[in-house]
Amino acid sequence: MISVKVSYTVKPEFAAQNKQNINTFLTDFKQLKQLKFLYNVYLQDDGLTFLHMSMYENEEVQQTILSTPSFLTFQQQRDESGLTIQPKIELISLIGSSLSPLV
Repeated sequence: MISVKVSYTVKPEFAAQNKQNINTFLTDFKQLKQLKFLYNVYLQDDGLTFLHMSMYENEEVQQTILSTPSFLTFQQQRDESGLTIQPKIELISLIGSSLSPLV
């Protein structure tokens, strides 16, 4: 199991577009039901800091998800928007969950 946490902060003028881009790739991710993964996105109280939490069964699943065209477009537009705080990527370890196991 691979678990990743990514946080970053956008400029106010890009927040709405970032939300739209996130909704687009999440819609595409929902079509990949055959893959074992979980992807959640949260917005902090400031309305500008986004937190992405993802879990993948293995590297192959992770690469498939991260190479989805709408996700690549999201990343490109996010990175070109002039972020206030650049993405911080952290590998994390799952201790437990109330959700049913992914594997």
